[in-house]
Amino acid sequence: MKLESIRMKHSSQISEKWVQDQIADDPSILNLGDLILKDRERVQPSGGRLDLLLQDPVTLKRFEVEIQLGATDESHIIRTIEYWDIERKRYPQYEHAAVIVAEEITSRFLNVIQLFNGAIPLIALKMTSYRVGNEYALTFVKVLDEITYGLVEDDEPVAEPTDRAYWESKRGTKRTLATTDELLQLVKEVEPGATLKYNKYYIGLGVDKAPLNFVLFVPRRAFVIMQFKLPKTEEYDTVLEDAGLNVLSYDAQWRYYRIRVDSAFDNKQRETVLLLAKKARENFGKPS
Repeated sequence: MKLESIRMKHSSQISEKWVQDQIADDPSILNLGDLILKDRERVQPSGGRLDLLLQDPVTLKRFEVEIQLGATDESHIIRTIEYWDIERKRYPQYEHAAVIVAEEITSRFLNVIQLFNGAIPLIALKMTSYRVGNEYALTFVKVLDEITYGLVEDDEPVAEPTDRAYWESKRGTKRTLATTDELLQLVKEVEPGATLKYNKYYIGLGVDKAPLNFVLFVPRRAFVIMQFKLPKTEEYDTVLEDAGLNVLSYDAQWRYYRIRVDSAFDNKQRETVLLLAKKARENFGKPS
């Protein structure tokens, strides 16, 4: 079947909201990694709204995404940079990148964007829509990549309830949910009454129907991120290093150690996970 490209700005069938919906439903179509949706139409102090806020669940890096049908222009560039700057100042402990998405990024504006790059981590994506029968498809091509910038911060995910089917189909897989079940059995050695509580951005713990998130899980397609709510100390750093666990960046705002689980633990690693879970349970609820 022949693909027919169309001009979205002049189409009566496609709107910016429709484009937002497609990206929000599957952020991976941007080809920026296995990202998750953190927010959309995020209200800014200036009165504007950030189109999409995406995040990498492993590195916690955030992407402030602004979409424009047609060609990019001065206001689109300024708006993208402004919202990126607001978000990085609000949450400075995680890395952020500004993402400009437009149907056309002219050589003139590409030159302007490149002047900022290096001082501001900018990514420019050219989007194209195709008519396929009675349906429409989107493609995204990166025409400018960021120059790596600094490190930064985050707000706590909203505990919006979901269910196991959501995690098996949308975020993880049946295999990584089975791994989560196995990890829960370890946690039960510390807190026998613990059960899984399925939320939109993470799987927490509950005891007697009340949340008790001293441990969190984030299943992905190929692995599970397990998190322990503990202060960052040299002692815990050493324990993790000695165990040979796959340690991810520490979540400084919400004070969680994070490990990647993609294979079975050996005895030492299992003992370390039990120790961290025990310490997290003892520490949970104490003043910071």
